[in-house]
Amino acid sequence: MTEKSSGLVTTVSILTRRLREGKTYDDFRKAWFHTTGFGVKGKEVEGSENRMFSMINVFDPQEVVVIGFATTTLEQLEDALDIDVKVRGKNPLDDVIEPEIGRKFCALISEDDFSAAGNISYKPPTIAGKETDMAEFGDTMQSLQKLFGAASKKRDAVNEARKKQK
Repeated sequence: MTEKSSGLVTTVSILTRRLREGKTYDDFRKAWFHTTGFGVKGKEVEGSENRMFSMINVFDPQEVVVIGFATTTLEQLEDALDIDVKVRGKNPLDDVIEPEIGRKFCALISEDDFSAAGNISYKPPTIAGKETDMAEFGDTMQSLQKLFGAASKKRDAVNEARKKQK
């Protein structure tokens, strides 16, 4: 968690998907690309952002991994998850990927730079140079579990309803 007064938390989503036979990353990207942003007008907070990195597994080119970094307030995160459920429900990836999706949702607890040569002294966990408050981090984790759990239930309900319509 960043400094307490900011109310921002950085979450990391790690999603792994397998392309269907005959499908390419380009097919995936066209179906996956978010043409609706995760921000909500009137709820902007300085320092908040949402960035995603798409990767191909070098040992299995049919596996696409997307890592998303969202730095938001809990309220912004809830709004973003609702947007994602709505957008993905209207733009499913069923024709491009296999049904199994690996999902991991994490909270950033520390940023460490190990690029220096030689010895590096130990330091406690920090984000943007501010030491992580572990008690606050525990409270944040509980809130994140509720938010991601609720979004998963909504996403599952949307997916089930779509499958029944087919």
